[in-house]
Amino acid sequence: MPIGIDEFDSHDPDERETNAERVIGFLIHNRDKAYKAVEIAEATGINENSIHPVLKRLADRDLVRHREPYWAIGDLDAVRNAMTFASTAGFLDEELGPESREEWLAAARNETGRDE
Repeated sequence: MPIGIDEFDSHDPDERETNAERVIGFLIHNRDKAYKAVEIAEATGINENSIHPVLKRLADRDLVRHREPYWAIGDLDAVRNAMTFASTAGFLDEELGPESREEWLAAARNETGRDE
C-alpha cells in the first residue's frame, strides 16, 4: 500500500512503534470507549489479520480488557508499569547498546563456574 510523500519524508525506520504500542496508545487516548477489533485495526493501521494476536497478548498482561466483541484499555497501573519498563529498557539500549544473548550466557556460565 503506498504512503504519502510527507509520511515518506518524515519516516524514521529507527523509531518504529510496535503494533502493541499503537493499540495501547489508541486505547489510552480513547479510554472512555470500547472498540471492535476491526475498528482498532483501522484506527491504528494494523493489518486485520494481525490485530487479534496483538490484542490477545495485551489481554494476557491485563493491558486491555475484552468483552465480546469489544476491547478497551485495561488496568491503568499495569499499562503505566509496562510503559515505564519499555521506556527504561529503550533508554538503556540507547545508552549502553542492545543486550547480547551470548554475553548473558557467558556471564551465567562464569557465575556458575561452568565452561561450555
